Amino acid sequence: MSFKESSITALALLFPVVFACASSLGQEAKTTPALSEAEIRTLLQDRLDPKADIGLVAAVVSPEGVRIITAGAAGAKGAPPLNGDTVFEIGSVTKAFTAAILSDMVERGEVALDDSLGKYLPAGVRVPERNGKTITLIDLVTHTSGLPTIPSNLVKEPANPYAHYTVSQLYAFLGEYQLTRDIGSRFEYSNLGAGLLGHALALKSGIGYEELVRQRVLQPLDMKDTAISLSASMKARLAVGHDREGNAVPNWDIPTLAGAGALRSTANDMAKFLQANLADSGPLSAALRRSHGKQRTTDIFDTDIGLSWLITKTPAGEIVWHNGQTGGYHSFMGLDLKNRYGVVILHNSNADIDDIGFYLLDNRLPRPIKRRVEITIKPEVLDLYPGEYRLAPGFTLTVTREEDKLFVRATGQPRFQVYPSSETEFFYKAVDAQITFVKDSTGRVTGLVLHQGGRDMEGARIR
Repeated sequence: MSFKESSITALALLFPVVFACASSLGQEAKTTPALSEAEIRTLLQDRLDPKADIGLVAAVVSPEGVRIITAGAAGAKGAPPLNGDTVFEIGSVTKAFTAAILSDMVERGEVALDDSLGKYLPAGVRVPERNGKTITLIDLVTHTSGLPTIPSNLVKEPANPYAHYTVSQLYAFLGEYQLTRDIGSRFEYSNLGAGLLGHALALKSGIGYEELVRQRVLQPLDMKDTAISLSASMKARLAVGHDREGNAVPNWDIPTLAGAGALRSTANDMAKFLQANLADSGPLSAALRRSHGKQRTTDIFDTDIGLSWLITKTPAGEIVWHNGQTGGYHSFMGLDLKNRYGVVILHNSNADIDDIGFYLLDNRLPRPIKRRVEITIKPEVLDLYPGEYRLAPGFTLTVTREEDKLFVRATGQPRFQVYPSSETEFFYKAVDAQITFVKDSTGRVTGLVLHQGGRDMEGARIR
């Protein structure tokens, strides 16, 4: 669903420490992002494989109105053309809608941020506690509850991983889970926690999550093309999802943890949501403003968290944002509140496009890379690279080889495949990052350089 996550957890966040949005603080802030439609379209087209049936739709919101820019395709030959009404899974961008519901309920006095989760679950359902403290609603919405990313009793079915997870299984997990850290002590992105929040708010309201988000957010903002259950019209406009290799993949269903990532939407509808978040008045304005304010810190570079929204420092000031990823889609939405500027990008591939979104909001950040072309290199060249490389105390990249593939695992993170663009340069498809291996005069590999977010991080080979 995302913040960036691997396949089973994907509902999107930036990888802590290394995979983070770099900023260049101290520069004079610009006043208005001003890329032309032609420049934006070029950025989108540069990211696409012309041989694949994938595309991108961007909505750019400013005081002057909304611009919709497209590139690529919604599916195989014969699919409707991409436009502002094309439907995409938005994954973890759903979390911002769950936060809007929570904030609206707080504004109405129906709940409080420091209410315990257990207050809104059925009698007899155990909620984990630690050192005399119980999980509250604000712990859930800021990913500081101590709950893991996903429940351990989720049966991993990669094609549609959340589809068969039941409320009974959710309650069974809560009943057995022992927290490993104090509540509120550390940020750890949790689809489980966000899904639990949506579930609890739905129980409080007496209606299902989809009806709750429709009544509290979608109807007031006239968002008629955002839903979990697709109408016949939305089904006809649904872009076909693809994995990073360009293969069409099934859609995801997320019934029990819907608040974490179940919504589908269009660029036109998402533009309405951004406009509401940028407005001084109107439906939900007070609740949405509340959701943007800093609540807690994170371990992501230069980033705090509000009510689900991430708040990242950039050369221009701050970007308030969230992203989303499912098996076949990636989404990004962000706000420059100071300049009343917003961006949403929807992609019918689960390849990362967040760097484009950040750049559209602040073009002092590194320009997004063009699509990199994978080449084939000799096995004896691949043999040179496996080993461990230290980038910082306590933080290493471990490189391994399996047949003709090279993988990299950062400390405390999943491993990801990297792809050669030359004999010494490799790139990730999971995130905008690249690795250059360094050789000495004899051809021995002595280190590497990780390129990401405009920064070059050198790592010496330690084994």
